[in-house]
Amino acid sequence: MKKLISLLVTLGVLLAMTACNTVDGLGEDIEDAGESMQDASN
Repeated sequence: MKKLISLLVTLGVLLAMTACNTVDGLGEDIEDAGESMQDASN
């Protein structure tokens, strides 16, 4: 039972870390797109 709980906790932590990286990457992509639009309007 302890092994199952440890496995689930580890899996949850890994998924949370992956989600954070994905959101961070999305934010960078949106920022780059906004900068490109500003450059094009100048």
